[in-house]
Amino acid sequence: MSARGPAGDGCAGDSGGPPVEAVIFDWGGTLTPWHSIDLAEQWQVFARQVHAEEQQARSLAERILAAEGAAWRRGREDHSSARLGEILAEAGLDEGDVHREAALTAYREFWEPHTFTDEQVRPLWEGLRARGVRVGVLSNTIWTGDYHRGIFARDGVADLIDGEVYSSEIAWTKPHAGAFRAAAAAVGVAPDRAVYVGDRPFEDVHGSQAAGMRAIWVPHSDIPAEQQVAVEVTPDAVAHELLDILGIVDAWGLPGRG
Repeated sequence: MSARGPAGDGCAGDSGGPPVEAVIFDWGGTLTPWHSIDLAEQWQVFARQVHAEEQQARSLAERILAAEGAAWRRGREDHSSARLGEILAEAGLDEGDVHREAALTAYREFWEPHTFTDEQVRPLWEGLRARGVRVGVLSNTIWTGDYHRGIFARDGVADLIDGEVYSSEIAWTKPHAGAFRAAAAAVGVAPDRAVYVGDRPFEDVHGSQAAGMRAIWVPHSDIPAEQQVAVEVTPDAVAHELLDILGIVDAWGLPGRG
């Protein structure tokens, strides 16, 4: 996959589209630096809070991992969304289990080091808003929207978000066009006046372009092979650093200047 012309250097010429009124961002691997995660370990950490006996804990962790993997496969294949509670129920963990909250706390502590917002996000979002461009978030996630909003509040950037959509709160995952339309509606713009930024060619670049948006690819993530979907797609631009996005949208035209 390659960008057209100078976009591969983190800049872009006039895309020929309307002015950019909103830039909408993927979360993991885009707004957060990419981290390779031991997906089995996350559920072992969880399960040890439910079962003190090692074999029982290992069995629960394996069931949750399998249920989560199946949920993400459905997301890639039919673009249906999933929620953490559903995955735990499918794995046989009762919602009323007395150890559930302690297990969720341990699970979130496992993830916390991998959730911190990239240091370039605040100056980028401030720069976009100073240009009259709205800021949105659209993330494929099994976590609640409130949990994500808490992460942005912790990192001091929640005040800069004009609209946000999490797949756990709607029926679809990216690349379904409905997810992108929901994100455009959340920031109050038509899809063709929105730009989507993400690290995954299938979900982010292909999905947003099919929904009528321009796409900026952030090529930093080491996406596991089992999560990749082969697709022939060309982003409208490539951002090697998040702050490159300011120059890209300047070249594409801004509200009142396009």
